Amino acid sequence: MIEWPEWWSWDLEFTQHLLKRMLDRHFNEVDLREMLERATAYRPNHEPERWAIETRHAGNEWVVIVEPLMSESILLIVTAYPTS
Repeated sequence: MIEWPEWWSWDLEFTQHLLKRMLDRHFNEVDLREMLERATAYRPNHEPERWAIETRHAGNEWVVIVEPLMSESILLIVTAYPTS
């Protein structure tokens, strides 16, 4: 079982970039929350202070990029995209 960091349970906030990608990539907030519930791993992203969350959606592997905002205790969802 994965031991998630403390920010994993924080309230979510969405970037404008993510909202556009939701339209482009045909998923919605419910889909995104389900992806986060099904997450299987996380790793540092190439951007400092961001993390890549590995998950699945619609039978495909996806990555959700998040940025914990420590001072606000908010998990900012930056983007999500299929990897296969």
